Amino acid sequence: MKASMDRRSFLKGAGTLALGGLIPLNLIEVAFGKDNPQNFTFGYISDSHLTHIKGTQFVRNWDHGLRRAVAEVNMMDPKPDFVVYGGDIAQLGKKEEIDHGLEMLSAIRNKMHYVMGEHDYYLDLGKYWESQLGPQWYSFDHKGVHFVVLNSILTYPDWTYKRWPSARERMHQMARLDNPQGSPFMVGEAQRAWLQQDLAKVSKDTPIVVLSHSPLYKIYKGWNFWTEDAEQVQALLQPFRKVTVIHGHVHQVLYNQIGNISFYAVMSTAWPWPYANTYTQAKSLVPKLTVPMNRADPFHERDATGWTSFDLANGHVDTHYQLWSNTDRTVAFNMRDGKPEDTVYQPEDQRIPPQTQY
Repeated sequence: MKASMDRRSFLKGAGTLALGGLIPLNLIEVAFGKDNPQNFTFGYISDSHLTHIKGTQFVRNWDHGLRRAVAEVNMMDPKPDFVVYGGDIAQLGKKEEIDHGLEMLSAIRNKMHYVMGEHDYYLDLGKYWESQLGPQWYSFDHKGVHFVVLNSILTYPDWTYKRWPSARERMHQMARLDNPQGSPFMVGEAQRAWLQQDLAKVSKDTPIVVLSHSPLYKIYKGWNFWTEDAEQVQALLQPFRKVTVIHGHVHQVLYNQIGNISFYAVMSTAWPWPYANTYTQAKSLVPKLTVPMNRADPFHERDATGWTSFDLANGHVDTHYQLWSNTDRTVAFNMRDGKPEDTVYQPEDQRIPPQTQY
């Protein structure tokens, strides 16, 4: 038995040994030693976009999506160690929308961690969200993994503070997908300085998981599937051996590998967005290794929506997409190839061509 054996391999072998009652205690110590990360699972719900109409009325379909995700997470077996909400609880950043979402999320029987989305931020610049949930960026450690939560949807101060006649107009501008009046998202200088200080305390062998709302790489600027200072953030993560970035915002299955960093998108509980490469009028940078979903009906509000769960095996991530009106997908880190790969559709002869959405 080698000390590097992961828990899955250990349990597979231990199942055979158990038949004869021969499991020696030292094997358990090797598999779960203090110097080895422990495997665990966490759930991830994102992009519910709860929309207030008036009084106690909200758009019912978006409500139903979040309620369904909460119910399914509560039925996970084994129970996840914690659940992340990946941003965009609200559609227009209103107190009523954030309160409504937090009330539904309070039914989750796990510890929660929250990431801020642009729809939560640009009405009051995150003040109400912070009053309910705490800092916009922070870090925590769990079973040998260092987690970093970033606010990746900031933008240039001139755009934020000087351009708009009202906070409501600023929010409306950032709430649209295809909006020439928007402004690129970024982590920003102050937050990058904090990240550098935070990571300086962490061993380079410690697995790092970064939770952001926007992708920390550049896909398509016209839809703000983009983080302006992504390369500067990536540079701070490059010294670490195992780095994973998990993000929301794009409402689709999406994965990438840049250097030592693996990127995984999570699903929306509200609606699916198309892939940027279907919009042929402008160049997009959808990763070549991503196998797009087949959309049975791009105008069906439940097609390709859902939520995600993650298994961490010694710092590497397996991503399980729970898709409500589409085929479930698993994207796992391929140790041999050194990148995430779809476990079913990666071979070209097994792919289902994605439906053109324009």
